[in-house]
Amino acid sequence: MRRVVFNQKGGVGKSTITVNLAATAARQGKQVLVIDLDPQGNSSHYLLGAQAEARHLGGLFDQFLNITLFGKQASEFIEDTPFPGLRLLASHPSLTEMMGKLDARHKIYKLREALDALDEEADFDEIWIDTPPALNFYTLSALIAAQRCLIPFDCDTFSRQALYGLLTSVEEIRADHNPQLTIEGIVVNQFQPRASLPARQVAELRAEGLPILDTPLSASVRIRESHEASRPMPYLDQRHKLTLEFDQLYRQLDGPPKRGG
Repeated sequence: MRRVVFNQKGGVGKSTITVNLAATAARQGKQVLVIDLDPQGNSSHYLLGAQAEARHLGGLFDQFLNITLFGKQASEFIEDTPFPGLRLLASHPSLTEMMGKLDARHKIYKLREALDALDEEADFDEIWIDTPPALNFYTLSALIAAQRCLIPFDCDTFSRQALYGLLTSVEEIRADHNPQLTIEGIVVNQFQPRASLPARQVAELRAEGLPILDTPLSASVRIRESHEASRPMPYLDQRHKLTLEFDQLYRQLDGPPKRGG
């Protein structure tokens, strides 16, 4: 199963959700790969800290531009992480300068082709893809390569205004490029149950028929400590409320996918 976590708005928790749900799966004994397509590299830093990556996505995408007879497979660019069962295709700053060339040469399906080949040679139960906060080449590549899409929502007025356009964009990509793509649900992030605005917004979105997932993720300073320590919540604090929420959300995702748009 390939899942992409996508929102065009920055600061809504894409990397946090990607890494912690992937870590939750790995803690349950699954073999999991995280792909960090955001040149900022937040997911990569979250999993590896200051450790320099010897292998990264820059090398794989460079092969898409400079095809050779003896190119490496996607598996050869994968890094180990300190967490059993959890591996990483790390981001790299070179992705920024490559993007225009990749787009101009119509390499939008290359990531899907690489992951299809990876499925045949590696034994990953799940692949989680983190994306940039923009509908650009890398995000489109991820949406074309994935089967399911999760959308983080942080109960902000501007996020709500952008939500319908985002759902429409995903539906267009599904119709034009990837009929397997399903909007699995909207993840409510940084939820404050005692504040009236978040609860009202979530209730209104549910009433409008949007696929809001049942488990909101609480706002907590502990997640910042998790980022700083480069340890996802399931490894930093197994009993914390947020860790339990990630576990509950993951179990919900293991059920039938929800549709929306």
